[in-house]
Amino acid sequence: MLIVNKTVAIVGGGPGGLTLARLLQMKGATVKVYERDLNKQVRVQGATLDLHEESGLKALHEAGLMAAFKANYRPGAGRVRVLDKNAVIVADEHEHHSHEQERHEQEGHEQKGYEQKEYEQNGYEHHDLKESRPEIDRGPLRNILLESLLPETVVWNSHFKSLSGGGGGGDEANGNGWRLEFQNGSYAMADIVIAADGANSKIRPFVTSIIPFFAGLTAIEGAVYDSEIAAPRIHSLLKGGKIFAFGDDKSLIVSAKGDGSLAFYAGCKTDEHWHSNHGVDFTNKAQVLSWFRKEFSGWDSVWCDLFEQASSPCLVRPQFCVPLDQAWEAQPNLTLLGDAAHLMPPYAGEGVNMAMLDALELSVCLLGNDFPDIQTAIAHYEQQMRPRAAAAASMTLDSMALLHSPDAITFMTSIIKQLE
Repeated sequence: MLIVNKTVAIVGGGPGGLTLARLLQMKGATVKVYERDLNKQVRVQGATLDLHEESGLKALHEAGLMAAFKANYRPGAGRVRVLDKNAVIVADEHEHHSHEQERHEQEGHEQKGYEQKEYEQNGYEHHDLKESRPEIDRGPLRNILLESLLPETVVWNSHFKSLSGGGGGGDEANGNGWRLEFQNGSYAMADIVIAADGANSKIRPFVTSIIPFFAGLTAIEGAVYDSEIAAPRIHSLLKGGKIFAFGDDKSLIVSAKGDGSLAFYAGCKTDEHWHSNHGVDFTNKAQVLSWFRKEFSGWDSVWCDLFEQASSPCLVRPQFCVPLDQAWEAQPNLTLLGDAAHLMPPYAGEGVNMAMLDALELSVCLLGNDFPDIQTAIAHYEQQMRPRAAAAASMTLDSMALLHSPDAITFMTSIIKQLE
């Protein structure tokens, strides 16, 4: 094993970083994860995640965590209702699944879906999952991964500040290895550093000077807690799943969560610098609501419930993507995974899946005996990761453009029909 007697530092405790830590520890590697959150009790924001068989679920299977996933995923949470801006339902996966269930009950046998066949063909343990892309909330997924790690693996309250060194020997006295410094004044030494620190990675510049480009869209993210009480009309429309609403080249995506809350994203085309010169105080609910009514003029009043009942300040998220043809020279003891390596907008559900597959493929390279040294192993991982991520990013950009076009509803309904 290439990393025997080596210390590995993973910066970032998201799904990608934690999956990698689990896979490395299963083979006896010495790993620490440095996470900026104060502790594991911090509420995990964002919508639910759909894990794909060929990526996210594959990584969980290799990590021995499919039973835990089965106990925590949310059947039906991925069912989509497509609505127009007037809140008229134009496509409904709930209705399709209801008819399917009735048909199979009448036939007197249990449905054996596409997802089960895929698991059998790929040799994975099926665990009776009934969906090809099962959904799980971010918090439970993180807890599954955290609980799989050895005690004290994650070092909380470690907001990365700077990186120095890089000789690779791990001998602090001789100036080898990496020295990581954190904003709380602490530091750590490691032989190998893996950046899993997300979209705004501070380690990425140590690997490449290539910067992401603006993708032409800005999303406003918000959350509503206790949605059944706070926003009953939206809660009823959700039916525990997802809403995709389109009109005027804009989008509203709403996801129900297992804790009774919902997450929402309002997407609209802007210029690159809109997020810094829009003149709206997105911590001020009245200003946010005024912005929405103006920007989404002509949309049904039901959508205002999201912004009137938002439980915390809305977040402005301009969408960026790395160039699809990016390349760099592999380093001997430093690499990237997830958004740090291949940032892309979230409009095809590929981000978390690519990150977890990165973790799996990188672990195979570092833990095996197929390469003469760590740099060669890292180079192999990066050479297969970049084109794979580029293909996903290209598909994502195409989807994002279609979802913010006059053909958005037609495009989304066609996707639903393909999955039926």
